[in-house]
Amino acid sequence: MSSDYPLSGIKVLDLSAYIAGPYGCNLLADMGAEVVKIESPEGDNLRKYPSTLPGESRAFLGVNRGKHGMCLDLKSERGYDVFMRLARQADVVVHNFRPSVPPRLRIDYDTLRAANPRLVYCSLTGYGQSGPLANRAGYDQVLQARTGICASQGTAQDPQIVYGSVVDYYGAAMLANGVTAALLQRERTGQGQHVCVSLLSSALAMQAARLVVADGEPRDINRDMRSGGVTGIHPTRQGHLYISANTPHFWRSLCQLAGLPELAEDERYDTVKKRAARVDELVPVLRSALQAKSAEEWERLFGDQVPCSVVRKVEDVFEDAQVQEQGLVGEHEHPAIGRYRTIANPISFGLPGAPRRLRSAPALGQHTRELMRELGYSQAEIADAIAQRGVFG
Repeated sequence: MSSDYPLSGIKVLDLSAYIAGPYGCNLLADMGAEVVKIESPEGDNLRKYPSTLPGESRAFLGVNRGKHGMCLDLKSERGYDVFMRLARQADVVVHNFRPSVPPRLRIDYDTLRAANPRLVYCSLTGYGQSGPLANRAGYDQVLQARTGICASQGTAQDPQIVYGSVVDYYGAAMLANGVTAALLQRERTGQGQHVCVSLLSSALAMQAARLVVADGEPRDINRDMRSGGVTGIHPTRQGHLYISANTPHFWRSLCQLAGLPELAEDERYDTVKKRAARVDELVPVLRSALQAKSAEEWERLFGDQVPCSVVRKVEDVFEDAQVQEQGLVGEHEHPAIGRYRTIANPISFGLPGAPRRLRSAPALGQHTRELMRELGYSQAEIADAIAQRGVFG
């Protein structure tokens, strides 16, 4: 790993499971941190999710890149001893336990701060550290339903889930951002701190443009920023095309290139608001014109004059020329499934050094013995800890 990366030398202990916490730590690894994923003997439950891959979950592989893997039973004295030795040397600890759990496991902030005052301790919860729901388990789509995302995605009569774990991934970004900011402050003060992120706060933050309420406003008003049916997905002669034509320049270009120059000159359609109000008469005209070509032909014709894209499958991303040129997909080796490709280094820092070596998601307990040796445990102590089922690997 290049020493030029911003978080090079930072040691992170990732106790989290599922998506938001693990991917937040994945982002820290992308910035150069050394991340150790610590799992219980049962393993991260995401490993058990349905997958067509033999021996491993696609979702687990996707959100746990760049980590070493360690398996500890924190409820055992031997496992707890290993964890505390790790924590004394760590810069960051991340978990997604409910607030009542860390004190029971003796890994709460006060306990770890006493052992390591410089520690940045990050709690990712469903609903925050306090309040009537604090100890309730939180999941992406549960928070979507609670915070208005489902009703806004569909309608109040026909609410819809936004698939793709969007709240989890936004929470992951907030986690990485909060931890990085706390590390910066530690450089100034010498002290660590407790960083708190929740799926609730993430679900609200990602709707900042919608969550504005002025005094005296009625409760039921249109809060959506969607600009109308012109900007959206449209069928073509073959395939579907997404078009964005909100600015005057792009609207005029769309009309000219689609063979509808008269629309560009019609003052009834010369603003986004006017077009949204007349969507029922505009969209049929546009869609009729789009039947003249396939989605790929329109994409080539529109070029950089009209923002658009063919609606492609996720599998197409692996062969996308722009993705390849940016180096956004890399190859990994995994002990169970062998070679696979997935996203690599989504953040570019323009560093002069050699590219980082890519590390796959770890198998359960894959690096337990190696990491214990680095902590100073002898071969006999490691063997004894494994025999006593305090550690696994």
